[in-house]
Amino acid sequence: MRFEFATVPRIIFGRGACGEIGALVAGLGRRALVVTGRNVRRAEPLLELLRKAGVQAQVFPVAGEPTTDDIARGVDAARGAATDCVVAFGGGSAIDAAKATAAMLTNPGDVLDYLEVIGRGQTLAWPSLPCIAVPTTAGTGAEATRNAVLASPTARVKASLRSPYLLPHIAVIDPALTDDLPPDLTATTGLDALTQLIEPYVSIRANPMTDPLCVDGMRRAAHALRRAVDHGARDTAARDDMALASLFGGIALANAGLGAVHGFAAPIGGMFHAPHGAVCAALLPLVMETNIRALRERAADHLALRRYEEVARILTGVPTATAEDAVRWTRELVSALPVPSLRACGVTVSDIPTVVAAAAKASSMKANPLPLTTAELTGILQAACA
Repeated sequence: MRFEFATVPRIIFGRGACGEIGALVAGLGRRALVVTGRNVRRAEPLLELLRKAGVQAQVFPVAGEPTTDDIARGVDAARGAATDCVVAFGGGSAIDAAKATAAMLTNPGDVLDYLEVIGRGQTLAWPSLPCIAVPTTAGTGAEATRNAVLASPTARVKASLRSPYLLPHIAVIDPALTDDLPPDLTATTGLDALTQLIEPYVSIRANPMTDPLCVDGMRRAAHALRRAVDHGARDTAARDDMALASLFGGIALANAGLGAVHGFAAPIGGMFHAPHGAVCAALLPLVMETNIRALRERAADHLALRRYEEVARILTGVPTATAEDAVRWTRELVSALPVPSLRACGVTVSDIPTVVAAAAKASSMKANPLPLTTAELTGILQAACA
């Protein structure tokens, strides 16, 4: 047995935790680059806390999923403001943009020098500028991951900047920031969180430190996701559970990897305007079904098959549930929630060969329970586009 485990040095979780942000940032620097999502006004309470703490803030909004060009602009903005720390306030896109910007502020060259798949894949040599991540959605777990997912408009693919230096210095998770998320965003981000708990649990890199996080996170998400979608701010316990499940998923994927769902998500996200959570939702039951079938046919004694059975028991609450029951439960959940299909995101049957070829090269695919054939990968997308 050999594994590595690394996570954020300091995690602060709880309702009201965002109120501590002024003192936390002031402890790291006096000139902060605040990376936000498209709606800068949502960050105004945080900016006021920074002002009261004597921290000058340069706001840098990221309109959508971050691109390599966004990171170059972020670095220029930070250097122009003599930034000495970075604060991320938003969903996974804002957090990934902040982490990548913080890394490129201390490492020489261009982001493509370090990017996987489409870049030169060099190792970051120097620790990032101090970074605090404050998530406002419950899905990506980016506040606890050691990578930043960036899109390349020219290559039409998403790839990761990956290093332990990408871990934020502090993660502040305040579930109250997710209370006002609309049902569709709650659903897509929540299904991303669920995927990022199931995939590390059945991954070939699963380990004794990530397993308990995955089990507890799956159990919380199974009970809380529909409630969070249906009841919004009225069910704060559900929001709290989803925020914690998302955090656990981020820690798990950072240390145990993912699988074919995210192997597909990288090229699809780069080629189409497809919400990451919607892609995960469309593919999760199909990938689970294909993995289980392939395991039964080619590796019947594989540990992952027994883990899928445990996933079924966790999700359904039925002690005798089978692996196939996990697929049925997940498919029913996706059908019940307001998430767009792959076809609604613009993916067509004619795109399948290109997506399959790109997905086969994705880093996430390497941790899938077993290698899937081109025919199996093609079958997953054909079913998703039907």
